[in-house]
Amino acid sequence: MLNPALPARATDEKPAPHKLKVAIFSKHLQFFAGEEMAQAAAGIGFDGVDITVRKGGHVEPERARQDLPPLVGIIRKHGLEVPMITVDIVDTQTPFAEDILKTMASLGIRNYRWGGLRYEEGQPYAAQLEQMKPRIAKLAALNSRYQACAMYHTHSGTGVVGASIWDLYVLLKDFDPHAVGVNYDAGHATIEGGLGGWINSFRISEPHLRGIAVKDFIWAKDAGGNWQAQFKPLGEGMVHFPQFFAMVADSGFSGPLQLHFEYPLGGATDGRATLGNITKEEVFGAMKRDLGKLRGYLAQAHL
Repeated sequence: MLNPALPARATDEKPAPHKLKVAIFSKHLQFFAGEEMAQAAAGIGFDGVDITVRKGGHVEPERARQDLPPLVGIIRKHGLEVPMITVDIVDTQTPFAEDILKTMASLGIRNYRWGGLRYEEGQPYAAQLEQMKPRIAKLAALNSRYQACAMYHTHSGTGVVGASIWDLYVLLKDFDPHAVGVNYDAGHATIEGGLGGWINSFRISEPHLRGIAVKDFIWAKDAGGNWQAQFKPLGEGMVHFPQFFAMVADSGFSGPLQLHFEYPLGGATDGRATLGNITKEEVFGAMKRDLGKLRGYLAQAHL
């Protein structure tokens, strides 16, 4: 049953088709489940949902076989796609990894967000990368069995594999990009390489580019006077979106494209089950604003 308190998609006219479809990361709708989550995503104007299939997500990993199919059915009933899911899979030893892949395959979902590799302090990085390759080889083989692609998400931070993105080139260059690829986060890539590093990292990752995550940020001092990356609404930060999406257009990228909301939006920011001292209307308004801004960038790049 539809909830009249949630945003509703207009019924008197069909939305204009988009070349690149935009999915919402379901973490930011964790305060809703099932029907209400799907209705909210559709009403805001998204084309799809990237479902969290991880601990504390919309689907718990151990419940993927039971709970993912009906949730995907609800989302598709609302006219939305499920182009990918986000999981806690690090390698083939991650609990329930094969259950999740098998369920994905049965639903026709081909992409999942992958990550979690870290460097050990005090050990040579080059040697550690070589030691990681057999783990990736096993994951690539498992993915190929289920026609799935693991898209490594590029976070920023010390000791994080994939922060510089060049290390992902070293890790992935000899593997099939249809089995293991890159989920390029434009915000985190700019944090790591604000002047030209993000351009170089995008270029080197192009052969394995399978997904793109969108968010914006600025550098600002915290209460202690330390410089920190602070996430902002789309267009209010430092990410060079017109230049970035022009490069995306040249790359031939076809999705999945995900929009994230990491700036303060109450419980919607970090995937809590309650919103706190912010209303649903404020959250939906912010999401619509950012989605409209993103659609503008995409139109400018003819995407």
